[in-house]
Amino acid sequence: QVQLVESGGGLVQAGGSLRLSCAAAGRTFSSNVMGWFRQAPGKEREFVAAIRWSGGSLGYAESVKGRFTISRDNAKNTVYLQMASLKPEDTAVYYCAADASPLRRYWSSYEYDYWGQGTQVTVSS
Repeated sequence: QVQLVESGGGLVQAGGSLRLSCAAAGRTFSSNVMGWFRQAPGKEREFVAAIRWSGGSLGYAESVKGRFTISRDNAKNTVYLQMASLKPEDTAVYYCAADASPLRRYWSSYEYDYWGQGTQVTVSS
């Protein structure tokens, strides 16, 4: 089992920045990829970014490219999502996720086995 705990969400004005953290505990050695997803009210959960524990980022959603950066600190078992130039449409609950076995489609939420409880990000206009 892998336990994930997100933090860092909050209320920010449009154009502002936030950094989300996702701390992983448990059988973290079984995980290869960490992903960030988000879900706005009335919408489906959507992919934001993903990164390998042993390498660089895998990819970003088109809507966040150039504004969001995913990174990791292996010593702390923590993955970050630095968000800049935030827009009202970035408002959502943000979740981090981990795989339990090698995944093929890092952008698909169905490929991930473990999820955090989520952290709310609200961007005011």
